[in-house]
Amino acid sequence: MSKELEVSSVPRLLVPLLLLIAAAGVVDLWFDSPEIWWSPHVMTDVFLVVLSFATALYLWMGWRHTDRALARMMEALDEQQEERDLWRKRTEDLLSGLGEATEELFMGWTLTPTERETALLLLKGHSHKRIAQMTDRSERTVRQHAVAVYRKSGLGGRAALSAFFLEHLMLPEAIEESA
Repeated sequence: MSKELEVSSVPRLLVPLLLLIAAAGVVDLWFDSPEIWWSPHVMTDVFLVVLSFATALYLWMGWRHTDRALARMMEALDEQQEERDLWRKRTEDLLSGLGEATEELFMGWTLTPTERETALLLLKGHSHKRIAQMTDRSERTVRQHAVAVYRKSGLGGRAALSAFFLEHLMLPEAIEESA
């Protein structure tokens, strides 16, 4: 998104136009040099001059206020984007670290690539049937891989596998310390 928002110049031309109308009204009054200032013609001219000037002033102040508010909004947006980028980077780092820790653990358990894939899909909550569909294997083969994961890890099943990861890998240190 561009930091500079395009604002139509046509409405901005209203202020100089209204000031020009007000000036023309003053010049008209000066050329007329009326003897009676309270006449309907003079009062109409004065009213139009004052109305044009007041409207120009009102529009100019409104646009000035809007420009300042827009600048503050853009600064706040920039700050929020920086915050978002920092959060995204931190999250990516954490996920990368979690992935590395998971991979190290799987290597320590001497899981084959297929068993690692099965273990990850089990951790994501997929059923044996769904894993079989996703990996183009039979459900029986997926069950065999799952049993191999549980045996090599020393864990009793899917719940124990999930609990192990929730307890040992996914909890931030601050939470672990407070527990």
